[in-house]
Amino acid sequence: MPTKLTWHGHANFQIEAAGANVLVDPFFTGNPKATVKWKDISRPDLVLVTHLHGDHAGDSVAICNYHGSMLGGVVGLVEKLAESGLDPQLILNGIGFNIGGTVSHQDVKVTMTEAFHTSEAGCPVGYIIIMPNGFTIYHAGDTGIFRNLKTWGELYSIDLALLPAGGTFTMDARQAALAAKFLKAKTAVPMHWGTFPVLAQDASDFERELAATAPDCRPIIMQPGQTVVL
Repeated sequence: MPTKLTWHGHANFQIEAAGANVLVDPFFTGNPKATVKWKDISRPDLVLVTHLHGDHAGDSVAICNYHGSMLGGVVGLVEKLAESGLDPQLILNGIGFNIGGTVSHQDVKVTMTEAFHTSEAGCPVGYIIIMPNGFTIYHAGDTGIFRNLKTWGELYSIDLALLPAGGTFTMDARQAALAAKFLKAKTAVPMHWGTFPVLAQDASDFERELAATAPDCRPIIMQPGQTVVL
């Protein structure tokens, strides 16, 4: 059963498989690369937020309240989102969860991983998402490279890694390529590039670095609004 991946620009991805719809870092309003508004996308069952910065938490509160979607996030972050208007009944696990923990919703299993960045509440995280069809995705969130990525690559068979590669605030192309190697990812999509002038403006460096560092990992270079079937 195929998995559909749509990139809405920046770190904003929608993942659909076996009747489940997951949205990560739903930054639509104010996103210069978003090709649609959040009300135009199909209803997500689950919204995951990696950290509390406006370009990642984005429209998560509005989307969840409008659709009745559950919101997953680290303890502390979800409290702040509730204070900003999120219906507390829509918080996955009631109070959120934490690094190393796994929660499930509609046959989607989500494991929270560490990330090295900053956040206005809670701490920055990434997610390993196992869709109902078994397809396994790692969304790194915003992070620099760290060696413990090898551990996640040993624990999980990662079909697809979504890796920041824009530099300045996160990994650059060279670090992201090494991250893909650490993760033993079968495929990798670079993200967090091209959105703002301070970031890398294309993904050519990532494609070149990946070929040199992790030649067994297939790059998929997406454009905002594009959907690929995996």
